[in-house]
Amino acid sequence: MRSSLATFSALLPVLLAGQQTITGSFLHNGILRDHRLYIPAAYVPGTAVPLVFNLHGYSSDNVQQEFYGDFRPIADTAHFLIVHPNGTIDGTGNRFWNTFGASAVDDLGYLVALLDTISTHYTVDPNRIYSTGMSNGGFMSHELACYASDRFAAIASVTGTMIYPHMTGCAATHPTPVMQIHGTADPTVNYYGGSGLVPVEELVLTWAQFNNCILPPMIAPVPNTVLTDGCTAEHWVYGSGDAGSTVELFKVLGGGHTWPGANVTIGVTNQDMDASNEIWRFFSRYRLDELQAGIDAMDEDVSFMAATEPSSNAVLIRFARSGMRSITLCDALGRAISSARTADREIRLQARSPGLVLVIVEEEGRRLVKRIVLP
Repeated sequence: MRSSLATFSALLPVLLAGQQTITGSFLHNGILRDHRLYIPAAYVPGTAVPLVFNLHGYSSDNVQQEFYGDFRPIADTAHFLIVHPNGTIDGTGNRFWNTFGASAVDDLGYLVALLDTISTHYTVDPNRIYSTGMSNGGFMSHELACYASDRFAAIASVTGTMIYPHMTGCAATHPTPVMQIHGTADPTVNYYGGSGLVPVEELVLTWAQFNNCILPPMIAPVPNTVLTDGCTAEHWVYGSGDAGSTVELFKVLGGGHTWPGANVTIGVTNQDMDASNEIWRFFSRYRLDELQAGIDAMDEDVSFMAATEPSSNAVLIRFARSGMRSITLCDALGRAISSARTADREIRLQARSPGLVLVIVEEEGRRLVKRIVLP
């Protein structure tokens, strides 16, 4: 990742008399990248505040996303910064985030560099950094959760999912709280998948299993307070995950490719809830250091080591002591790949294909889990 500062003088910290939106840009891998940074009036240099990335959808831009998925009134009272970056322009003239691997643009590197740059000029709490976005921006938020998890505490996606290769190769390093908001009648990013896209319920289940949340989820209707919006919603909660993590889904029954609660209607838009308020409610519960400490504490109690052997697509599992136990390898969806019951201190089990593998050991009434990624 190569990044150089081009234009950032406007982002020097100052004591603000009121909320401001500041534009900035810098070169990353030879491309001039630009963004907008919203700073609430309550910001005081030297006092650490959260930072929320709010990413636009395909063919949209950061100005449109700033107004459409609007967090500014929330930031004014909850005291956090919001950055609205711009994606690059593809061959058809549309802005996009490179979440499908069809471009050489390093958006992942750019967004991490943008985080570093803002943190240099503003007092950002490194444990309270989050990403959300609409459609392609939701895809990109999942990418950040998988491939920049050492920087982001939690993510939320509105009408975005993932492609299968990126989900199965996800390399998140800590329990990752995830919120997904999606309409079942979305004509752009189908709720039920297809064309290589992961179905929404499969995606949230994958994150719930990664976090060791309780299955199945608790499901409750969202009160239908607006009878004229053409849709209703359900709230799914996978709770009690590692380090207190949860995974939430707002399933908008009959909803379109839209941001619930938005003032602009571009399709069937749920008005029984406000996506921006729900996302911040979700984000505000999580800190990166607590999530990382939670997984470290769990690992201290796990009395086995698991390592990949890429040459043979096998997982080597070694125990500190002998004793009868059951070992199961599962894929990201919790499907058993291979299993054994043994008292040996060392065993190899085949994983068959690359991606996230859960190593589940059951012994003496304990169920221990480690996550590894087979390259």
